[in-house]
Formats: sequence, C-alpha cells, structure tokens
Amino acid sequence: MNKEIVIGLLIPFIGTLAGAACVFFMKKEMSPSLQKGLSGFAAGVMVAASIWSLIDPAIEESEQMGRFSFVPAFIGFWIGVLFLLFLDHVIPHLHVNEEDPEGPSSNLARTTMMVLAVTLHNIPEGMAVGVVYAGYLADNAIISASGALALALGIAIQNFPEGAMISMPLHTEGKSRMRSFVLGMLSGIVEPIGALLTIYASSLLVPVMPYLLSFAAGAMMYVVVEELVPEMSQGEHSHVGVLMFTLGFTLMMALDVALG
Repeated sequence: MNKEIVIGLLIPFIGTLAGAACVFFMKKEMSPSLQKGLSGFAAGVMVAASIWSLIDPAIEESEQMGRFSFVPAFIGFWIGVLFLLFLDHVIPHLHVNEEDPEGPSSNLARTTMMVLAVTLHNIPEGMAVGVVYAGYLADNAIISASGALALALGIAIQNFPEGAMISMPLHTEGKSRMRSFVLGMLSGIVEPIGALLTIYASSLLVPVMPYLLSFAAGAMMYVVVEELVPEMSQGEHSHVGVLMFTLGFTLMMALDVALG
C-alpha cells in the first residue's frame, strides 16, 4: 500500500487525536453553547460528505441503469441506517450529557459506555473512507485520489470536535487529563482499522460499490439525525448549532468540489 493511501487513512484519526488533546489546554467543563456548535459543525460536515462524496458517486456508478440509477443508492442507504439502528440496540452505550444508557443493560462503567457511544458512531466514518479509497485503488473512474483525500480531510475536520466532546466530559467526570485524552483517542482508532479492512476486501467490494458508498452514507446520516441534531438543538440558543451546521456543510461541500 503506497504512502498516499496510508496518509489518507490516518488523517481522520489525527483529527480525533487533535480534538482529544483539547483536554490539556481547555478549561475543565465545556460550555453548552460550545457543545452545540461542535455538534452542529460535525453534523454539517457529515451531511455534505454523505451527499457529495458518497451518494452522488453511487448514483453516477449506476448510470447504466438509466432512470433506475437511484436504486442501488436507495437500497444501500436504507441498509446503512438499519445497520446502525441494529448496533444501537445491541451495544450498550451512553451519549454525552445523558443519564440513561442505551442498548442492552450491562454492568459496564459509565466511562466505558461513553467511549463506546463515540466508537460506535465512528464505524460508518471509517467505512466511508475505506470504501472511497477501495474504489480509487480499483481504478474507478468516478473516484479520484483528490476526491478520496477530500473525504478523509472532511471526516478529520468533524472528528476534531468529536474528540474534544469525549475527552473533556470524561475529565469533568473525574478522569485525569491523560486518561481522558487516551480514551478520546481510542474512540477514533476504529476508523483507520475499519478503513484498512475495507480496502483489503476491495476486490470483493468493487461489484457492489454503489451499494457500499450509499451504505456508508446511510450509516452516517443515522448518526447525524439520531445524535448530533438533537445535541445541537436542545435547550436555548439553538441558532449556534444551526450556524455551525451551515459552516460545516459548506466547508465540506467546498472541499469536495475543489479537490474532487
């Protein structure tokens, strides 16, 4: 695997790493407005990435189907949503600022379930990067190296606030800064691992690439609607989340068009 691909796979993880490092130089508790803004920004990036980097290429890949070229994207999107819904029900996890855990009952520590929540929702992001790079390695005419890099950069940008949103609340709950940083970092390790596994299976995935692209998009949109939008909208002054959503969306759109 060449250096270009390795860097592309590591970029999203570096975003999480940098975000988790915020625990070392920011005050102990994150303000509600900042949390809303970070959630909105992450949501905007993920929505734009889902559309331009995943769904649009999936439809282009199926253009030989004519008026039914939407079918693979339609099916893949639904499977992605249902897959994340399934994981949400079988993995115990706890969202930041929530008191009641989701999924099956367990004796896991609160900290562990908070990390699992972020790790769970990082799975589709890792898959998205892996699928796009798999398409690029398969000499897919729709997916270019710069387009794959644009997606990796977009995911990294939205991973920065996600890393901060896991490490800082952990520190607020009593964990040391170093332990909070390590746990925040580990929540993102699933992304390069998932992307790498996807690439190694690329020879099997190429025939169903449109379904896989839209599958990743559906899984990411599930995260946006189920977690990020409620977080950016709760309480007063939700306009902060809306403005940051717009910033994230337009930034990812610009990256994809400029680099793709």
